[in-house]
Amino acid sequence: MKPINILVLLLVLSLLAGCASNYNVILTNGRVYTTSTKPKLDKAKNRYVFKDTSGQPVEVAPVLVREIAPTSMSEASKFTSTPAR
Repeated sequence: MKPINILVLLLVLSLLAGCASNYNVILTNGRVYTTSTKPKLDKAKNRYVFKDTSGQPVEVAPVLVREIAPTSMSEASKFTSTPAR
């Protein structure tokens, strides 16, 4: 394989890997849903629609959503606990 082909292949694979991120949907009551696709706002129903990690469909009213963010940037990923002494 030519070096340019290898370079193009690596570039495409890295772009695809960068696009494959999970999202956290954090509700105002503290509940966190994780989904593999970005939630979409269904304007007809006025609901965010997505599937959770187990594949179950979820619909949430926008007024109940505090944050929608990639897992790596989400408020939920910043949670740290300290071990009991």
